[in-house]
Amino acid sequence: MSNSDFTPRDTFGSKFGIIAAAAGSAVGLGNIWKFPYVAGQNGGGAFLIVYLLFIIAIGLPVMMSEFSIGRRAQRNAIGSFKKLAPGSPWYLVGVMGVAAAFLILSFYSAVAGWTLEYISKSVTNAFAGKNESELNLMFGNFISGTWRPLFWQLLFMIFTVWIVMAGIKKGIEKYTKVLMPLLVVIIIILCIRSLTLPGAGEGLAFLFRPDFSKLTTDAVLGALGQAFFSLSLGMGTLITYGSYIGKQYNLSGTVIQVSATDTIIAIMAGIAIFPAVFAFGIDPAEGPGLVFITLPNIFQQMPGGYFFALVFFVLLAVAALTSSISVLEVVVAYFVEELHISRKRATMIAALMISVLGVFCTLSFGVMSEVTIFGLGFFNLMDFTASNLLLPLGGLFIVLFVGWVLGAERSRNEISNQGTLRVGYFPVFMFLVKFIAPFAITLVFIYGLGLLRL
Repeated sequence: MSNSDFTPRDTFGSKFGIIAAAAGSAVGLGNIWKFPYVAGQNGGGAFLIVYLLFIIAIGLPVMMSEFSIGRRAQRNAIGSFKKLAPGSPWYLVGVMGVAAAFLILSFYSAVAGWTLEYISKSVTNAFAGKNESELNLMFGNFISGTWRPLFWQLLFMIFTVWIVMAGIKKGIEKYTKVLMPLLVVIIIILCIRSLTLPGAGEGLAFLFRPDFSKLTTDAVLGALGQAFFSLSLGMGTLITYGSYIGKQYNLSGTVIQVSATDTIIAIMAGIAIFPAVFAFGIDPAEGPGLVFITLPNIFQQMPGGYFFALVFFVLLAVAALTSSISVLEVVVAYFVEELHISRKRATMIAALMISVLGVFCTLSFGVMSEVTIFGLGFFNLMDFTASNLLLPLGGLFIVLFVGWVLGAERSRNEISNQGTLRVGYFPVFMFLVKFIAPFAITLVFIYGLGLLRL
């Protein structure tokens, strides 16, 4: 029996707090960094349409499933399955979620540390006068270093620990209610500046005008995977956050608002980036270097670029922080409720363990670059294991659990707030959860393993 049976469990204190925290979890570097370049590599507007369809058909049902499990059980990711399916091995789904959160934060904090370094470089105007090859060298020298990337990674973890240690109302909710509006304001500023650049219309056309001739099967499966991962599905985050949502709140409304916020911010990131990319004649299909190499090159050529470079990398850091606190909370909630550890101690232990693994991820670009496991460096191994194995498997078993174990009656009761809300969409939801979502997530899984190429 967990100590949460004896002490009141912390919960979100407001609807806005729920939206800010859950949307903050979903809105991360994947929206600001990955979505624009993935869209750029796959034809822009056509990819966007397919992505939105998958958000509606797959993302919404899976998110609803996770929230339903968490709120019904009022437990952490592992404890929820233990309570709802006692004596069964379903708790292993929660174990995968906690493991995924552990691995994700180890490499995510490394990239988040890069954003802090680039805030520092923006402040000191380090991009001025450098061409793209020099910026490429600057980025390579930084990530292959030792103490500087480790410093920023650990500093980022300290920020994350500070917020999570304070709890749900006084920590996660309090700070995400500030950070998420700040993120939206910053991205609006960047959108306005990008749209005022000469030639910006070409970037908008690339993002919004569909060219289905460029939409390959790989691009469709990539859009499916991006829709799944951009909402932070399958890692126990939304089960954990769902357990902090009061029974009086409308889960379906919350799911729609969180998904809409996440998607709008991803699209706004494209609006902020693509017009600038086209205005300066950059290839929109640039890879991850688009953010840390190409954009600094654009900023230092742009009037007011010093200010906008600083604003952009603050945006990245804020997006990373709102996600990292949710990921750390998955592990902390497990430690507190299942291992009976105080929140302060649980946060410190979890962060220390994750940071140790994170050190290896950071050093895998430098002094440990020759060290490989199964042909992968530590960073790529953690990324592959979490993103290609644990997350899709976690998401698959979550929808199977809701569709076939939790069942229609208990799911309807939870979603309808014990029959007080109308849920006319429920038959469609159950059909998607039972049949469509498992099939789609299985495709994501086998595609991510490289076993499916059509």
